[in-house]
Amino acid sequence: MYIQGYIVPVLPGKKEAYRAMAKQAGEMFAKYGAIEIVETFEDDVRDGEHTDFRKAVKAEEGEHIVFSWVVWPDKETCEKAEKDMQENEEMEPPEEMPFADKRLIWGGFTPIYTLGRKD
Repeated sequence: MYIQGYIVPVLPGKKEAYRAMAKQAGEMFAKYGAIEIVETFEDDVRDGEHTDFRKAVKAEEGEHIVFSWVVWPDKETCEKAEKDMQENEEMEPPEEMPFADKRLIWGGFTPIYTLGRKD
């Protein structure tokens, strides 16, 4: 199993536009081998004294935090999907992004402990 994680600030009033874009992207990711996609919209994101989700993405007034992840069967599938999606014209970003793409944080992770998954 291999996990890609994302944190991104969604622009004010763009929750539904983000959800629609995430659904479309998720369907594409699944076509390329993703086995689980989770998109979460902030519900209880607290301001920290030293760091927090908002500070991490330099969220501006009115922006909301999305925390999401994609589960791949393995790193090789993820890397191949990334390469193939970059070459796919269907993956063109929308003209008006519902999030601040320059402040998106993402990375790939190898699980070191899981509870509740059998894979």
